[in-house]
Amino acid sequence: MNNDSGRGSSGPTPQDSHVGPKSTGGKVGPTTTPATAGVGLTGTKPKAFDADGAIGKQFTEHGAIGSVGEAVGGPLSSDGMIGKQFTAEGSIGGTIQETLGGTKKTGSGNSN
Repeated sequence: MNNDSGRGSSGPTPQDSHVGPKSTGGKVGPTTTPATAGVGLTGTKPKAFDADGAIGKQFTEHGAIGSVGEAVGGPLSSDGMIGKQFTAEGSIGGTIQETLGGTKKTGSGNSN
């Protein structure tokens, strides 16, 4: 079937000659998805290993890993002899907080 309308055989999609749908020039549409939710926003967010970050918060007394120590209790709880070393103020958790924690800038033009 010959279609001289320049719209292709599937309807009103603009065509670039014979190569398919017209390109958008690499521009992204205005649709916000979870992957693009923070794009273009400026500010700060915690780094992954920060006590409030994606990984670090798992080690707090309310996180997936830290709550196990709380459930076991005794020396593994957040105020126990071993558990307190893993808090943000403890020797292990504090070192991680100082070296890998903190915040990072977010927004356009940031490659981090």
